[in-house]
Amino acid sequence: MGWLIAIIVGGVAGWLASMVMNRDASMGILWNIIVGIIGSVIGNWLSGPLLGLRTSVQNFSLTSLLVAVVGAIVLLGIVNLIQRGRVR
Repeated sequence: MGWLIAIIVGGVAGWLASMVMNRDASMGILWNIIVGIIGSVIGNWLSGPLLGLRTSVQNFSLTSLLVAVVGAIVLLGIVNLIQRGRVR
């Protein structure tokens, strides 16, 4: 059941991040899920030492969703830098 929650939370986080970064038209549901799950890993990596937060998308909470969205935004910002040379 944890993997299903990770896919759902990853998809929502990736979708929210793509809306914030104006990339919604160029991403499908599969890429939203992938960006959200990778964003969750990045968010946990960033928030762990800085804020002392340990979250998991396998146990849904608002904090884990927020950390995943922030991590996905960071990931999409890096992708924008690589593709276009600037963050939009």
